[in-house]
Amino acid sequence: MVPTVETERLNLIPPSVESFPVYEAFYTDAEASKMYGGPIGREQVWARLKADLGSWYLMGFGVWVVQEKATGELIGSCGFWKGKDWPRELTWWLLPEARRKGFAQEASIAAIQYAFEALAWDVVETYMNDENAAARTLVERLGGQKVRRLEFPDGLHRDIYQFTRLS
Repeated sequence: MVPTVETERLNLIPPSVESFPVYEAFYTDAEASKMYGGPIGREQVWARLKADLGSWYLMGFGVWVVQEKATGELIGSCGFWKGKDWPRELTWWLLPEARRKGFAQEASIAAIQYAFEALAWDVVETYMNDENAAARTLVERLGGQKVRRLEFPDGLHRDIYQFTRLS
């Protein structure tokens, strides 16, 4: 069973069929999804949603869909992802209209705390493409420390940032 996590302004809820419209809106928007392998077609979006839900059952962790409490709207996703032969990472994405409101930071803090407290992880890491300045800024704001640089299965090199328990 996928847990729900609550913050002051957000609910982090399990991915479901009802999540498809927010996934589709994000992943078919070329500008919004460019740092996440987009844009992609509807069938690929469906596969991505199924993979996000399946991660919870295969690995015991995954991403949540981010729901704004005030409106009930689904605005993105946040949680943990691990592709085949890729390092596990904290990840998030938000629809363009939900950005610059502190939602990514609030959701990420909740996810990191969940990893340390509920999953008993010793370390939480994340990475991003070098040109993703917005993600790097958020990671540094959250206290992420660059610990190494790796070559990934796609041939790109990325910095790995590590989080310690948030106070």
